[in-house]
Parts: sequence; C-alpha cells; structure tokens
Amino acid sequence: MYEKENILMILEGTKEAINEKDVMKIRELSNRTLHSASLYQDKTSIAVAVIVYSLSKIIERTDYREYSSWKGFIKEITRHIGHLISFLKQNKDKKFEEDLERVRIIVSKISGNFRRDVQEVFEKARINKASRIYEHGISMEQTAKILGISLFELAEYAGKTGIADVNLNLTMPVRERIKIAEEMFST
Repeated sequence: MYEKENILMILEGTKEAINEKDVMKIRELSNRTLHSASLYQDKTSIAVAVIVYSLSKIIERTDYREYSSWKGFIKEITRHIGHLISFLKQNKDKKFEEDLERVRIIVSKISGNFRRDVQEVFEKARINKASRIYEHGISMEQTAKILGISLFELAEYAGKTGIADVNLNLTMPVRERIKIAEEMFST
C-alpha cells in the first residue's frame, strides 16, 4: 500500500513546480517517492516516481518547447495531475489508478519526434528509478519485476553507474574503532 499523504504532497508540489518550470524541485520530489517505493515495493509509488522524474527531464529540455505539441502536452499533464490530486483527496483509489495510467497514455497521443523523445525519456526514467530502488537494497530481480523491465536492462544500467560495486560491508579498521572507544570513555 502506498502512502497517500506523501504521494498527494508530491503531486501537489509537482503541479506547482511545472507551472513555475522548476526542474530541480520536480526532480527532488521524484526522489522522495523512492523511499516509499523501496519500503512498500508498490507499483503506485514507483509509477509516480517515474512520471515525476520523467517530467523533470522533459521540462529541463528547453528544445522540447519548440515542438508544436509542447503546450498541449504540458496542459494535459497538468490537468491529469490535478485529477490525481482530487482522486486522492476523495479516497477514490480506483479512479486514481486509472488516471495514473492515463498519464502514461498521454505520451502516445503526442505527435512526431516529440513523442519519440518523450517515450525515450520515460523508458530511461524507469530504468533509472529501478537502479535507485535496487541501490536501496531491493533485489535486482524484484526491482526489475516491479518496474516491468528486464534484468539485463537493470544490470547493464547498474553496472554503468557503479551501484553494484558498492561494498556495504566496509567498516572502520579495528584500531580506529578502539581509538574512538578509548577517547569516548576517557575522562
């Protein structure tokens, strides 16, 4: 089960940040959903994280604003985020889930090169968020399954970022630990 209050706050912040064209705020909001997604391993938190992160990547690309579908895309996305907020506030979970899927479908309605570019952003965002969830300690197989990507895609991305190389068993050398303990207990 996802944290409704957290997702509501993220969606409200995202809608505001889109209107302000504040890419950093949108990306930061996306990162907040990772904790919930890692903890609950639910598709809703992950879908919100992917959508919000994708929007940050799309909005930061000023050249996308040259596409004829840009204004309509932003208007439609903002409208649906408003619906999502409303459905959450009214505890209409089924409607929320349906509209969350519609946000992803909006991409297929865009025309030409803009659609291709936006689809690519969404796909890369899914892999990026998968790698971040994997980094939080969820198995690679479970993470790939939750996000609907292949193990190969996740492993390839994690290998490029060095996530898999992090040694979580590294500790401070014994001599340093003893020295710190002696300092703590000496008067």
